Amino acid sequence: MGKLHYGYGSEAIVVPDELLAHVQALVTTKLRRSESFTLSWKQASDPTVGRSTIWLHCSIPLRFEFDTADAITLDRGYLSELAESAARGGVLIDLDAQDAPISAIARKTLEKAA
Repeated sequence: MGKLHYGYGSEAIVVPDELLAHVQALVTTKLRRSESFTLSWKQASDPTVGRSTIWLHCSIPLRFEFDTADAITLDRGYLSELAESAARGGVLIDLDAQDAPISAIARKTLEKAA
């Protein structure tokens, strides 16, 4: 499980490494182009929170931390779906799909976003 650190002193968002690699590719591409968007997630492990959202902007500190040092192969189809969602203004990811292959994560994420 990796971590996404966003802003100053905020609690890290725990994300499966494979999903975090896709989010990193999307976020770095969008922010390099000065394109801001929202990133939302639902995490069933915390029943007090329904869904969380952050506004991703290039002026806010951002750090990706992976448990694995190995490179993660990106699923271009899933990355394309994330990019299309970001172009519409926001991305919703499923943090509880930690043991699923990326195709299953993509399917669940897209179903929830629709």
